[in-house]
Amino acid sequence: MTFYENQLFHIYNQGNNRRQVFFSDENYQFFIWKMRAYLLPYGDLIAWALMPNHFHWLFFVRKIEIPRKDLWEHVDKVEFERRINKFGSKAQPVKTKSTRNVDKDLPITLNLAIGNLEKSYSKAFNKETDQTGSVFRKNAKAKDGWINEFITVTKNNGQTDYRFLPGSNYGYQCLCYIHDNPKKAGLVTKNTDWPYSSAKDYAGLRNGSLCNLKLGKELIDFI
Repeated sequence: MTFYENQLFHIYNQGNNRRQVFFSDENYQFFIWKMRAYLLPYGDLIAWALMPNHFHWLFFVRKIEIPRKDLWEHVDKVEFERRINKFGSKAQPVKTKSTRNVDKDLPITLNLAIGNLEKSYSKAFNKETDQTGSVFRKNAKAKDGWINEFITVTKNNGQTDYRFLPGSNYGYQCLCYIHDNPKKAGLVTKNTDWPYSSAKDYAGLRNGSLCNLKLGKELIDFI
């Protein structure tokens, strides 16, 4: 994936062979914690949706690389917060700091951070399900615009859908597309009924802190 700073990107990936990757609320919540840990040091999450076999992020990239030690410090901080949220006073401290001294001053890219996010989830998922191997496709994909694989740019009659052409407000259209995924998949009747997306936050039904709603509304002319 080719990222550059101060740009809005649609990032997505799916399970290997389109297989299901989220089965339980705990699966979804664990992945959401990983999003907070590995993505936010690089920019702002504008919108997101986790589906049973894939995910979508609308992400504003501020930095394409950061010092490795800064990322690991943030990851460890969020992981400890996750443990406190789950286990309360019984939460165990993170014990991986001593193993992260090699090349700690070298930069780590957003690409690598996304790969580490997926690997971290895959490790926990495989342990839970007694499986091995990669859970997600080898490489996530990103586009500073629309992508043909997930979004059709022509209407049923063959005419071009001008909403998705360069120069259009693709950010707003992308946000709507991401939020509508669960409804189109028949999982819910309204996009705000799906708990694993930012639709509830934009509708004012949840006070989540994962997305930068203020920036999102500025960037996409949200109405």
